[in-house]
Amino acid sequence: MAQKLWDKGKPVDKDIETFTVGLDREMDLFLAQSDVLGSMAHITMLESVGLLEKEELSLLLNELREIYNIAEKGEFIIEEGVEDVHSQIELMLTRKVGDAGKKIHSGRSRNDQILVDLKLYTRRRIYDIVQATNRLFAVLIAQSEAYKNILLPGYTHLQVAMPSSFGLWFGAYAESLTDDIQLLLSAWKICNRNPLGSAAGYGSSFPLNRQMTTDLLGFDGLNYNVVYAQMGRGKMERSVAYAMASVAGTISKLAFDSCMYSSQNFGFIKLADEYTTGSSIMPHKKNPDVFELTRAKCNRIQSLPNDILMITNNLPSGYFRDLQLIKEIFLPAFDSLLDCINMTTHMMNDVKVNEYILDDNKYDLMFSVEEVNRLVFEEGMPFRDAYKKVGLDIENGKFTPHKNIAHTHEGSIGNLCNKQIEQLMQQSLKEFSFEKTFTAEQNLLTGK
Repeated sequence: MAQKLWDKGKPVDKDIETFTVGLDREMDLFLAQSDVLGSMAHITMLESVGLLEKEELSLLLNELREIYNIAEKGEFIIEEGVEDVHSQIELMLTRKVGDAGKKIHSGRSRNDQILVDLKLYTRRRIYDIVQATNRLFAVLIAQSEAYKNILLPGYTHLQVAMPSSFGLWFGAYAESLTDDIQLLLSAWKICNRNPLGSAAGYGSSFPLNRQMTTDLLGFDGLNYNVVYAQMGRGKMERSVAYAMASVAGTISKLAFDSCMYSSQNFGFIKLADEYTTGSSIMPHKKNPDVFELTRAKCNRIQSLPNDILMITNNLPSGYFRDLQLIKEIFLPAFDSLLDCINMTTHMMNDVKVNEYILDDNKYDLMFSVEEVNRLVFEEGMPFRDAYKKVGLDIENGKFTPHKNIAHTHEGSIGNLCNKQIEQLMQQSLKEFSFEKTFTAEQNLLTGK
């Protein structure tokens, strides 16, 4: 039996229905558990304001918990002819408990229903991204410490420039992730505000208790203005997408470095064999396919904020069907980014570094600045004179590098500040209200 919440008994052209529904039914499978949680909070509030009987609430909550379990097992389906996840869940409830199932939509629109679904789903996925990013961070910090005394060339304009180290290289990407976590924290704060009760974007004449649903769902606060709650659709997704794109940008750059550094022309690192593939014609090849695909996937994720912007940037206030298309590009992006983070974590954990890079004298000139600084610091020579002397020595083939590096300032080869970087990460992680939100969800599911 077809089920549409807006159905008034008039037939709908099949082609038009197919066009307007699009991939909504497939995308809504991502949101089934979130829709159940939102409905549980909503009907608990409805009972408190006299729009449901206690017996009806008890029946509905029990059935919703069953539906949640079905979705958790990956067995939830949207039946043929049923438009979306909201319709499917209401249909399942009505089959089991009769007219009580038809009451759950009181004081609610599909507009605020999908808003709360997206926010509940997104905050769970932000948690996943944050945890995975923190694991990658820990590996990078550990590798930075393990190889902090191994030098490698630093580059500007892809020309050999100055001494760097594996401690700096791994640590740089670790600190980059601390900034990415800051953006994820901002996205979390935007996401974790309750839009439920805004209905179609203009509120309801029912005496809804929006603070109650906020507390039941573990939100940090409300989207107070009902018009803004609706305006937040697309904006929330774009904000989260910017944070995801920042993580992806860090990983994409690391993937590029790793592909380049593992090539024979550089030979700075060696990727584990299981992360490389061979050639169908060249028996010697070990291609960094995993990092190349990671780079491409991350570059695609970096386009996500712009894709969302292109859907939303010329829309006035109020709801428009355009917003439906955001789900198609937004919801699958979490798994794609998680795959990239997890794969990068494994590869960075197993990577081997070349401890003898500087035995090759083609890197000798990267110590030219060290010699200029030595002349200034130890011999009192003016900087410009020291610069000229070293330049002439290089030109005349008289330059002899001194490879004993003594950098001491914060964040340099000899003072990586990894402990401080770890503290930055821990401070940011503490600001996420994960425990509060997931405790609230568990309380709904267990009836506490």
